[in-house]
Amino acid sequence: MAYIATAHNAADHRSLMSRVLTALGNFFSDYAEARSRSAEIEALTRLTDAELAKRGLTREGIVHHVFSSSFYL
Repeated sequence: MAYIATAHNAADHRSLMSRVLTALGNFFSDYAEARSRSAEIEALTRLTDAELAKRGLTREGIVHHVFSSSFYL
Protein backbone atom coordinates (compact mmCIF):
# COMPACT_ATOMS: atom_id res chain seq x y z
CA MET A 1 0.00 0.00 0.00
CA ALA A 2 1.28 3.44 -0.86
CA TYR A 3 0.71 6.65 1.01
CA ILE A 4 1.04 10.02 -0.61
CA ALA A 5 1.44 13.09 1.51
CA THR A 6 1.38 16.59 0.15
CA ALA A 7 2.02 19.74 2.05
CA HIS A 8 -0.01 22.73 1.04
CA ASN A 9 1.37 26.09 1.79
CA ALA A 10 -1.22 28.78 2.59
CA ALA A 11 0.91 31.30 0.70
CA ASP A 12 0.48 29.24 -2.49
CA HIS A 13 -3.30 29.45 -2.18
CA ARG A 14 -3.19 33.17 -1.51
CA SER A 15 -0.90 33.65 -4.48
CA LEU A 16 -3.25 31.67 -6.72
CA MET A 17 -6.28 33.53 -5.40
CA SER A 18 -4.49 36.83 -5.90
CA ARG A 19 -3.70 35.96 -9.53
CA VAL A 20 -7.30 34.87 -10.17
CA LEU A 21 -8.74 38.04 -8.63
CA THR A 22 -6.25 40.20 -10.53
CA ALA A 23 -7.19 38.49 -13.79
CA LEU A 24 -10.91 39.01 -13.09
CA GLY A 25 -10.33 42.64 -12.19
CA ASN A 26 -8.36 43.19 -15.39
CA PHE A 27 -11.06 41.51 -17.45
CA PHE A 28 -13.86 43.68 -16.05
CA SER A 29 -11.74 46.81 -16.35
CA ASP A 30 -10.95 46.05 -20.00
CA TYR A 31 -14.60 45.22 -20.67
CA ALA A 32 -15.82 48.48 -19.15
CA GLU A 33 -13.25 50.48 -21.12
CA ALA A 34 -14.20 48.76 -24.37
CA ARG A 35 -17.89 49.48 -23.74
CA SER A 36 -17.25 53.13 -23.03
CA ARG A 37 -15.10 53.50 -26.16
CA SER A 38 -17.71 51.83 -28.33
CA ALA A 39 -20.36 54.17 -26.89
CA GLU A 40 -18.13 57.15 -27.73
CA ILE A 41 -17.67 55.87 -31.29
CA GLU A 42 -21.43 55.44 -31.66
CA ALA A 43 -22.08 58.94 -30.34
CA LEU A 44 -19.55 60.51 -32.70
CA THR A 45 -20.89 58.47 -35.63
CA ARG A 46 -24.35 59.96 -35.06
CA LEU A 47 -23.00 63.49 -35.52
CA THR A 48 -23.24 65.20 -38.88
CA ASP A 49 -20.12 65.90 -40.91
CA ALA A 50 -20.44 69.59 -40.01
CA GLU A 51 -20.59 68.78 -36.29
CA LEU A 52 -17.56 66.54 -36.63
CA ALA A 53 -15.69 69.28 -38.47
CA LYS A 54 -16.40 71.70 -35.58
CA ARG A 55 -14.63 69.19 -33.33
CA GLY A 56 -11.76 68.89 -35.76
CA LEU A 57 -12.70 65.35 -36.77
CA THR A 58 -13.56 63.52 -39.95
CA ARG A 59 -15.78 60.48 -40.16
CA GLU A 60 -12.74 58.38 -41.12
CA GLY A 61 -10.82 59.66 -38.08
CA ILE A 62 -13.37 58.78 -35.40
CA VAL A 63 -11.86 55.45 -34.38
CA HIS A 64 -8.34 56.88 -34.39
CA HIS A 65 -9.50 59.77 -32.20
CA VAL A 66 -11.26 57.50 -29.69
CA PHE A 67 -8.36 55.08 -29.36
CA SER A 68 -5.53 57.60 -29.67
CA SER A 69 -5.07 57.70 -25.90
CA SER A 70 -4.29 54.00 -25.70
CA PHE A 71 -2.49 53.31 -29.00
CA TYR A 72 0.32 55.09 -30.71
CA LEU A 73 -0.77 55.25 -34.35
